[in-house]
This record gives sequence, structure tokens and C-alpha cells, in this order.
Amino acid sequence: MTPDNDRDDATMFDLAPVSLWLEDFSGLRALFAQWRAEGVSDLRTYLRADRARIARCTRELKVLKVNRRTLELFGAPDQATLLANLGKVFRDDMLDHHVDELVQLWNGARSYTSQTVNYTLDGRRLDVNLQVRVLPGHEQGWDRVLLSLEDLSVREQARQALQRSERYAQGLFEHSPVSLWVEDFSAVKRLIDEVREQGIEDFRVFTDVHPEFVDRCMAEIRVIDVNTQTLTMFRAPDKTALLRRLPDIFRDEMRRPFTEQLIDLWAGKLHQQRETVNYALDGEMLHVHLQFAVLPGHERDWSLVQVSLTDITARKRAESYLEFLGKHDALTKLRNRSFFDDELNRLERKQIHPVAMLVIDLNGLKQVNDERGHRAGDALLRRTGEVLAKATQAPATAARIGGDEFAVLMPGGDEHAAEAFLATLHELVELNNQFHSGDPLRFSVGTAISQAGERLEAALHRADAQMYRQKKAFHANAEFDRRKDTE
Repeated sequence: MTPDNDRDDATMFDLAPVSLWLEDFSGLRALFAQWRAEGVSDLRTYLRADRARIARCTRELKVLKVNRRTLELFGAPDQATLLANLGKVFRDDMLDHHVDELVQLWNGARSYTSQTVNYTLDGRRLDVNLQVRVLPGHEQGWDRVLLSLEDLSVREQARQALQRSERYAQGLFEHSPVSLWVEDFSAVKRLIDEVREQGIEDFRVFTDVHPEFVDRCMAEIRVIDVNTQTLTMFRAPDKTALLRRLPDIFRDEMRRPFTEQLIDLWAGKLHQQRETVNYALDGEMLHVHLQFAVLPGHERDWSLVQVSLTDITARKRAESYLEFLGKHDALTKLRNRSFFDDELNRLERKQIHPVAMLVIDLNGLKQVNDERGHRAGDALLRRTGEVLAKATQAPATAARIGGDEFAVLMPGGDEHAAEAFLATLHELVELNNQFHSGDPLRFSVGTAISQAGERLEAALHRADAQMYRQKKAFHANAEFDRRKDTE
């Protein structure tokens, strides 16, 4: 090679856009020969047993020359400064990567590539792609080895930032306090598009006429992932068990809300929320607030959808109980006075005739409260509620309209209906008194049948007046019995 060629090669080496190192590995080759002679066969295990052996290998690598890009990359003013500080460049986790490189040389490789770590002189970490090649003609002595380093730090930092972001997002998903589902609705979209292509315009009517279409759409939803709260909420031991039993979760009362969800999707509403019903794997009904969103970038095919479910079962039970209390008497479980008045007004507005009315008074309640306490009186009231609930069949309703006073409304009922009710009531009272050994149930009852053109309130007053006549007779007989007992 001519001197001019040598100068050209030197210039190309020095001006190369990547970091280049020309090194002498002959000392490392001699060290390997020594260890083989000493019986070392598994270099990886040998080096792992004593990290000082890795450092010894590194010391046997002699740097002959580096190029300008190398000095820039490592922040060295010149080659002498760089070589004097190689201990700062090759350290820490670089030694762990170095084991793999040494093992490749030990096993006969004369060129290899690896991703490793170096450090600049001011301590900045460099993630680099290392390419090593024993130069042709030097395979026996390893005295000329060319190393090139490509700086991957920016790319690696971006990759690590992406990993951190993914871990953060996964953490938010996995540990969210609400149930999260990632689903694929692409098959549902295809089914809806097929219906649209058939010329269907009123999708609501279509789903009413073809309920099997709703079932098919429900079956085509593919669940990709769920979070931990989902397993807790649905009483599932693991994701496999949950996904295997999806038909047990999405059924019955869910059909109507899901149909509305499909209708909204048909109309282009890709973000929705509504209340619906699911079931836990143990069969418990769960009331949930559902939020549905087709994720950005997937609007064309609905292939990635997030569904969040917030358990509102406790709230719905509380609302249901408050609604119950608003229309029922808490002690007897019968309807209350408020409901009775509303029902009376409703029947009046509807002009329903005839209406059989019964006003019923629980005799002796005050005496039981005075002599045996309110707990005993409450027991009598509960028994009255049980008897009246058993005797009353829809559309008739029974209500507690006062402390010891009850009423029964029988829309469309005439004298025969009232008499049949009284006969059933007497039978139930007799059975109840036989079952309970305490104070007997005794009623004063007034009945009235509304006449055409008569206000229902007037008929109610007639029944009330009849009840009071019975009650007065009851008290008169009770007073007569007490006098007789004292004679």
C-alpha cells in the first residue's frame, strides 16, 4: 500500500461519522490461552465467579487509536486524556455486557455485535451499538481489532420513556378503582354495517323485530383485557375464569340497555354512558354505571373500545328502599297513607266504578300497648300486615292509613267481591290466631261499594262510619264482659 493510500485510510478513519477504535487484543488472546491451559472450559461461569477476572480481561485490551468522533462522543480533548480515563468510560453495567462479548471471542467468533453501555468523561451514560471485528490478516494474533460505536442514547432514552409511559398507563388500568374492560367491537360494526347496506333506516324498529340480532352482536364482542377491580367486582378468581363465563355476566336485564347502546352506535355516538345490569359469577345482580368509548384512532373499525363499570348496587338498593318507604309502611310492609290517597285520586280520575272499599280497625291495640308495651302492639300490627297482604290480590291494594286503621281498595269490586274478601280475611285471621299464642287479632270492618256518579271519598266515609259502629259495639261488649267478670 502506498503512503498516499495510508494517508487516505487515516483520514477516512479520523473523519468517520461513527466512533472508531483500533485496538490490540493479543494480550486477551494470551490470557485466554493461559486459562485454557489451567483447565477453564466454561468462561461465562468462570468470569461470573469473580468480577475481578472481567476487569483483568478489560486491562488486556490495548487502545491503539481512536478517531475524532470518539473524542467528541466521550467529551475528551484528546486521545491521551481519553486513554488515561478509560476506567471512567468502561465501568458498572458495561462489565456485565462485556461478559457476553468475551464469551463470543472465547468460542471462536471473530466478529460480533452487541448493545452495551459506556460513560462519557463527565459521567453521562451512553447506550451504544458495538460492532467488533478482528481485521483480516490478524486472525491468529488478534493484534488489530476494529471497534465501531453507534450512539443509541437518544433512541434508548425514548424507548425507556415509552416503557415508563406504558408501565404508568398499565398501572392506571390495572389498579383503577373501577372495573375496566378493553374490548374489540369490530365484528359488531361489521354486523351493523351489513344491516345499513340492506337499506334499513329505522334501526330501533329493526332490533324490535329481530331480537336475535342483538344476541348475535352481544356474542361477537371480544374481550381483550380486564383489570384487577373487574375480577373483584365479578367474584372471579382469574381472567380465564371470567372470560369463560361471560354469558353468565351479560344476560337477562342487560338486553334492553345493550340494545340502546347499539342504537346509539348506529347513530354515530362513539362515547356513551348509561345504567345497566350485570351479574357476578356467584349470581348476584350488579347495578352498574357504564361508560363506553371507542378509543382514538379506532373510530373507523371500533377495534379498540374501553368500557368502565362503576358498581352502583348499594346506591340503587338505597334508592329502592327509599322509594319503598315513600309508598309503604315500614312496620307492616303494606302501602302507606300517601300511596292510598294517590290511588284513590287515580281511581277517581279514571272514573272506575264500582270500587269496593273496606276500612279495617285493629281492635284492642291501645290496651295491648298500655298493658304489655309497644313491642307487643307492634307484633299485632305486623301480623295484621301479613294477613291483609295474603288476603289481597291485584289489582286490589291494602294500606295502613292510621295507627290501628287499614283500608282495602278493590277496583271493579262489587258486593260479592267484598263479601269474598271478608270471608278470606276471617279464615286467615283464624289461622293466624291459632299459630300465634299471644294476643288475638280482632278487627272491626266497614264496607261500601261506590255508586256511579258518587265521589269515592263519599263511599269511603260510609265504610268508615260502618267500621266505627262495629268498633263501638266491640267496646260495649268488652265493657260488659269486664263488668260480668267483677260480679
